[in-house]
Order: sequence, then structure tokens, then C-alpha cells
Amino acid sequence: MKGIILCAGKGSRLYPFTNNYPKTLIPVANTPLLQLLIAKLMELGIDRIGIVIHPSQEADIRGQFGEGEALGISMTYIYQHEAKGIANALKQAEDYLSGEAFILLLGDNLISASLSDLKNDVEHGGVQASLLLGEVLVAQDYGIAEIQDSRIVGLEEKPAHPKSNLAVLGGYAFSKEIFDAVDKITPSKRGEYEITDAIQWLIEQQHVVAYHVTDQLNIDVGTMDRWLLANQKLLDAEALKKRVHDSVRLERCTIVEPVSIEIDCVLKDCRIGPYVSVGAGSNLENCQIENSIILNGVYMKDLPFPIKNVIIGKHSNVAGALIDKEVKEL
Repeated sequence: MKGIILCAGKGSRLYPFTNNYPKTLIPVANTPLLQLLIAKLMELGIDRIGIVIHPSQEADIRGQFGEGEALGISMTYIYQHEAKGIANALKQAEDYLSGEAFILLLGDNLISASLSDLKNDVEHGGVQASLLLGEVLVAQDYGIAEIQDSRIVGLEEKPAHPKSNLAVLGGYAFSKEIFDAVDKITPSKRGEYEITDAIQWLIEQQHVVAYHVTDQLNIDVGTMDRWLLANQKLLDAEALKKRVHDSVRLERCTIVEPVSIEIDCVLKDCRIGPYVSVGAGSNLENCQIENSIILNGVYMKDLPFPIKNVIIGKHSNVAGALIDKEVKEL
């Protein structure tokens, strides 16, 4: 079985951080989203992975991951030249898959649940598709499954009047029949080839579509708020791991776990945490930071007030002014 990760999206809701940078490379707890997704596939023993990208993203992604050698996998880059939806992105990988069953992941989703049940369904259970579902609060923002008698009988993308609160969470297993479906569907009202429409076609053709419901962490890291939430949740999940690199210099600092501080950082007279990630090569002095993401190479000094719930871009310089506590207003 192979894996496919769809990474061609522009990430416009994360501008300016993704203006010239692939969304799938943004760090969560100092680990690129793409690396976290690759790890989910490697958990299943999948070591042949196709990465669907826009050609403009290749230099950045290949620069970090090459062809997967350092991870012990084989990565193949596949182009989607125009953003025409998930089903269209998947279509670009048809030749690469050569009829094999596969796991499909979306490049901006943080998934905690194991995907082994989905894999087993398609490999050994005689089904053509298996989906990861989870309950959501705002069903109108997701592809929603309609369930009757423990079977999926319908799927609808971002419905105005959802028939359940069970959303498709961005983890799928498919057999080759999904490409018959992709070839049959037409663009939706928003002009995209929807994966929900392709799965609906499978259902209508009497193919078996299984599902598994999870209550574990799943976050579409598509907005600033969700990026901060994903960072918080992943730091919590890995709270017992050592997340401060050995090269980090700490002088007169208070660290409130969980935090992640990357290689070659220098921190002086700071209070950091909880839920803070500090990117490689950052230099922080006289700062109080909570529930925030500091990207690589940031310089911050003498902030006159604590900062919270912020994201600081790469190589930013942020400096305040020291205020003498003995000076009083006249």
C-alpha cells in the first residue's frame, strides 16, 4: 500500500506566513505538518509516499525532505497545476498509484487517531473506501456524512442544513475504484471536484464505504487560531518528551511546560510558556510569552508587556523599551 498527501493548497487564510511558503511546512510544536503526516503513514508501515504539490512549492519542500532518504522512505513529487479540488488533486496521482490501494491524507490536517482500521478495511475487508469521521461543532464547515443503520448513505460538502455532525476528517483509505468515481463527477457549485462527490458516487454504485469514528485530536490547521490550537494540543500530547534542544542557552529564565525550544536559541531573563514554540536560532531577552508560536531566527528584546496568542514570523525583530520602575508619572 502507498500513501498520498495533498499539499498543493495556497493556505491563503494563513497569509502572510504562507505568502511564499507552503502551508504544509508550517511548524506545529516545531515539527512541519508534512513530517507529522509522513509519520502517520510510517506508523502503518507505508514507506512509498506521493506528495501532490504545485510546482512553485517543490524547492521548499524538496529542500527540507529531499526524496525521503533521511526518513527511510521514498517520496515522489506529483504536480497539480491548478487548484480544482481534492478529487482533482488525487487524479494527478493515479499513474503513480498504478492500481494499488492507498491511504490519502490532507496536507493541512493534524490527525492523532490511528489509521490502521482504515488500512485493514481496504486491504482485507473487501471495501472500496474507508473514512475517518469525528463529531464537530460547526458541521457547515465540513464534508458531512449521513449515517443510517450503521452505514454511510450520503455525503455532502459544507451543507447549509447538515444531516449529522459527523465530519470527514481528512483521513481516507481507497481502492483503485475511487478513480472511476473521480472520472464521473462534475465540478461543484464552487467550481471544484469534491472528494465527497466521488465517495457519494461509490455509494450510489453499491460499492462498500466503511467508516470509523474517533474522538481523538484532529485539527484542520487552516487559520491562525487553529494553528495556535494545534500547537497547544501537540505540546500537551508530547508533554513528557524533552522539547528543549541541548544547544539552547537559558540564563535567568523561567520555563513553564509544555514548551518547545529549537536548536541554537538564546534566552535571557524570560518567562516562556505554557504552550510556546520557539523556532531555531531565535534570540529572546526580557520577554514574557504564553500560548504563542515564534518562528525561526526571531529577535525579541525588552517587551514592556507579556504577549499571548500570537505568531511571530521568521527573522522578525521585535523590540520594546526598558521602563525604569522607579520613574513615576508627574
